[in-house]
Amino acid sequence: MMFAHGYGCDQNMWRFVAPEFTDTHRVVLFDHVGYGRSDLAAYSTDRYASLDAYASDVLDIVHELDLWDVTFVGHSVSSMIGVLAALREPDRFANLVLVGPSPRYIDDPADGYVGGFTRAEIDELLDSVDSNYLGWSRAIAPVIMANADRPELAEELTNSFCRTDPVVARQFAQLTFTSDNRADLAKVAVPTLILQCSDDVIAPMSVGEYVHGQIPGSELVVLNATGHCPNLSAPVETVAAIKAYLRAPR
Repeated sequence: MMFAHGYGCDQNMWRFVAPEFTDTHRVVLFDHVGYGRSDLAAYSTDRYASLDAYASDVLDIVHELDLWDVTFVGHSVSSMIGVLAALREPDRFANLVLVGPSPRYIDDPADGYVGGFTRAEIDELLDSVDSNYLGWSRAIAPVIMANADRPELAEELTNSFCRTDPVVARQFAQLTFTSDNRADLAKVAVPTLILQCSDDVIAPMSVGEYVHGQIPGSELVVLNATGHCPNLSAPVETVAAIKAYLRAPR
């Protein structure tokens, strides 16, 4: 079972979830290049100019460790990274678990797609990352995390953002919030679980339902959890949903 973290985070974000699977799976945790304890020297703006590069890194780990029957658990942008990896080598993957996935954050009025943000809002977000990354981090983390009654969660996310190199943060933000992977969803041939939080301003319900409608045979579970990071805010519920899916016959 491979766990992949979302934007501005690292593998530590899985610390309440991953240990619950060590009795049944070989658990693999990693940091995307530029995050956590990864080698920042391995990062280049040319190489990491698309989400495909991150999918290649996932497959490099799969090959290096000779992993088969992988259950890939991807949070946020890593959901789409997992989709891209599974499209390239589906035989390596047994399941995809997409936590708060979004194939496109920007609304597309032309076809009625609601991603949750206008183009102007995303442009403003990226401008803020450019002009005042630390200030943006402090402002956006509580919005992403929600759960205002537990401010320590937003503080942890803020600190994680602030540890990230601004160059990496800006380019990965560009990829995260402007990529469009809608056309990839219908090609997914790996059994897929979608975990959607009941109130998530980053990936709203309409997006989770869209992903479910596009991935053949997928299962959508709406969590009671709120915010965009149930791996931190509601790990017990997150673990239970994943275990129930993996136990179910198919």
